[in-house]
Amino acid sequence: MPNIPAPVDATKTAAWKALQDHHDKLVANGISLKEWFAEDANRVDKFSFDLNDLHFDLSKNLVTEETIKLLCDLARETGVEDRRTAMFEGVHINTTEDRAVLHTALRRPAADAGKLVVDGQDCVADVHGVLDRMYAFADRVRSGEWKGVTGKAIKNVVSIGIGGSDLGPVMVYEALKPYADAGISVRYVSNIDPNDISEKVKGLDPETTLVIVVSKTFTTLETMTNAREAKAWLLNGLKASGAIDGSDASVAEAVKHHFVAVSTNLKLVEDFGIDPQNAFGFWNWVGGRYSVDSAVGLSLIIAFGPKVFEEFLAGFHDIDRYFCETPLEKNVVALMGLINVWYNNFFGAESHAVLPYNQYLHRFPAYLQQLTMESNGKSTRWDGTPVTTTTGEIFWGEAGTNGQHSFYQLIHQGTHLIPADFIAFANTANPAKDGEQDVHELFLSNFLAQTKALAFGKTADEVRAEGTPEWMVPARCFSGNRPTTSIFGVKLDAHALGELIALYEHIVFVEGTVWGIDSFDQWGVELGKQLAKQITPAFHDDEALAQQDASTQALIAFYRAHRE
Repeated sequence: MPNIPAPVDATKTAAWKALQDHHDKLVANGISLKEWFAEDANRVDKFSFDLNDLHFDLSKNLVTEETIKLLCDLARETGVEDRRTAMFEGVHINTTEDRAVLHTALRRPAADAGKLVVDGQDCVADVHGVLDRMYAFADRVRSGEWKGVTGKAIKNVVSIGIGGSDLGPVMVYEALKPYADAGISVRYVSNIDPNDISEKVKGLDPETTLVIVVSKTFTTLETMTNAREAKAWLLNGLKASGAIDGSDASVAEAVKHHFVAVSTNLKLVEDFGIDPQNAFGFWNWVGGRYSVDSAVGLSLIIAFGPKVFEEFLAGFHDIDRYFCETPLEKNVVALMGLINVWYNNFFGAESHAVLPYNQYLHRFPAYLQQLTMESNGKSTRWDGTPVTTTTGEIFWGEAGTNGQHSFYQLIHQGTHLIPADFIAFANTANPAKDGEQDVHELFLSNFLAQTKALAFGKTADEVRAEGTPEWMVPARCFSGNRPTTSIFGVKLDAHALGELIALYEHIVFVEGTVWGIDSFDQWGVELGKQLAKQITPAFHDDEALAQQDASTQALIAFYRAHRE
């Protein structure tokens, strides 16, 4: 194990005991956000924060000033500040893989070259060396200088990856679509299900399509399977149109013009037929779910251009600096992580909703599912000992107002406490009017109304005053005291999106540190992969089938009987 301090057992700290006593007292006295707001005219000011172009309102959370003080005490007792410093300095805090955790280096400015040397590597200089190559390549594609094998400019990009190599780029591409200015569309393939790639290449012209294969090792099963399918599709299409004659030389030339890689395994890249000069790497200190601002984002630079990507990186870096430099009591990034611990460990909340009121962010909850649950879904601490309390939350969500007509019922009146983050922006990329009504204001009124309803509810007397029959009153009451955080931005642009992603990265870090877990490995995804390799031969090999458990044998028997 790397030489780093053993995790502190949070449940044995003075702050934890004080928080438990504080929680029990609040519950015994009756938590009432309505009363708390009435008693403290400054509550909103006390729990509001401005961070560049984002405004945070934490006032509708089930916290008091005493709660915040005790949570900050907990953070200090569990070493959040020291571990934060260690992460940014490149200490190998990823213990099970003995690696530094330096996704924050991906967005440091070029002027920082020489200031972060880890394991003999000038991380910032290396990052900008790759960025410069990516920008130059993207400019060639965007300008039409880079051409397919028949001399036509690229009009479509197919990016093939999985996990962090897909979820991040897909989410960002969808979020920033108004900024796509090169006339190049991007489609993303991740699922090994043949239906995915079949639908994604449908209608594309191989002569104007560029394929990006994103796999650090160039061995990822799903990615390489899809890469070979894409290669077959492209070559068959070029042969059918007469663009190539099918000779080895013409095939090799086609692959070199239509495939590039994001990988560090240059030998396998070259074996695939891709020119190693068109491979863009990243480092083992970048986890997949933290990699969207690395070479994994190559498709985004092609779609939006280097300038927008630079703004994206600047948003990340601004949050990084704020998180490092701001005292805990005033640090909204740290406080959001600590408040999540408050709900998870003291209120027994098992899930957390993220509800963006912006359709362009419709993939943001899915992105956060991997970031949060792959990071903190652990039952072992970073020194190999069992955790001492519950860890992680089930993150989920949907863009508003769609969710209002779906699962909001459970959040408002169900028996589960579900903290929720509401995200919206004052400006929209597509202003519209419905008669005299500003549609964006109508939309935002829903954003505001939901947090108000969740916080303050509706009493039986208020329901009766509306003339509701007595037998129906209980069904139309809202208890309130359902906690929410409001994040209100100026507009959804590249800078703001970078800020949002970094915000949740550091929320995950704070929670993981309090729980004493390594938020940067993901061994939980490995066993299924290993077993899949063992099971595959069993579809056609009776000997391999006999080695499987009874359930697996029965399911394969069903497959054999019904496969057309």
